[in-house]
Amino acid sequence: MDRAPGLSVRLKLTLSYTGFVMLAGVLLLAAVWVFLLRYVPERALIVPGSTGSPTPGVFPVRSNLLHVFAPRAAGVLAFLLAFGLVGGWMLAGRMLGPLTRITGAARLASTGSLSHRIRLPGRKDEFRELADAFDTMLARLEAHVAGQRRFAANASHELRTPLAISKALLDVARTDPDHDTGEVLDRLHEVNTRAIDLTEALLLLSRAEQRSFTREHVDLSLIAEEAAETLLPLAEKRGVTIETRGDITPAIGSHALLLQLTTNLVQNAIVHNLPEQGIVWVNTGAAPDSAVLTVENTGEKVSPELASTLTEPFQRGTERTHADHAGVGLGLAIVKTITHAHDGTLTLTPRSAGGLRVTVELPAVSPHSDG
Repeated sequence: MDRAPGLSVRLKLTLSYTGFVMLAGVLLLAAVWVFLLRYVPERALIVPGSTGSPTPGVFPVRSNLLHVFAPRAAGVLAFLLAFGLVGGWMLAGRMLGPLTRITGAARLASTGSLSHRIRLPGRKDEFRELADAFDTMLARLEAHVAGQRRFAANASHELRTPLAISKALLDVARTDPDHDTGEVLDRLHEVNTRAIDLTEALLLLSRAEQRSFTREHVDLSLIAEEAAETLLPLAEKRGVTIETRGDITPAIGSHALLLQLTTNLVQNAIVHNLPEQGIVWVNTGAAPDSAVLTVENTGEKVSPELASTLTEPFQRGTERTHADHAGVGLGLAIVKTITHAHDGTLTLTPRSAGGLRVTVELPAVSPHSDG
């Protein structure tokens, strides 16, 4: 933003300090003058020999006092003016030193450099609080930008893979006319379906991050039942039992997004389960300050280190990879984004017996909320 030039803050503080010193000096001199006038008569009788005067008489005292006091008062004010300007300039520079460092850091950040920190020394005060808040903001921005770059690189790689496979299949079909066309078409259909699923997941992730959705009253227990019913064929195919339970659990949010969240969790719990006789538990409940959705499953043991990375986009550990349902690597990332978009918290906890417990806590519905 272009602005007209003006006085610097240091000069303004200097002038303010000088003005205050001058005002204090004037008031002090005025008080001294009033005090002197109170005890000094307007005229006085001079006795011969008392003041060196050879002749007696009545002489004006106040007028003589004014002639003596005025030049000295003017000298004091001139000294205060110079002292106020020099001292105020030095004091303002010292006080604004931390602000200069913060301004320099802000200018560096505006050029895209987010790795530096102010780390302002000294005890806590307003400038230190501002510097610490700015350092915290820089750290979060740096982490966010790094995450976005990593996400863009991973997304580009994931999108490039099906395109490269499609190109290879088309090249094979073109160079080998005798190749089974049906096999090529089936493979192309599979690859394109995966690319479409990935694109739709990316769009859903972007929509959730922007919070561009309408909030309404929903019941998490009904959403959980709907998700379980939808995924029942997949569970039966894999020999997994889904158990749902919970009372009415009111919440406020997007029904479509919360259904997608629940579906992703249940599907993840089904796919990454025991080879046979696996179980998925879907529970909902209303806590005093939150609406809670919990999805847990049996399965192989998950280390805490792996659990902490599962919500990162395109993160796939060996425990999560399956030949017939690899997914696009965005299921739990979408869950995390939808949860944060609803001002909730997401917790992943490995079960001691194997498998994972995922807990989503959303803000409780206010009794007076009208949606």
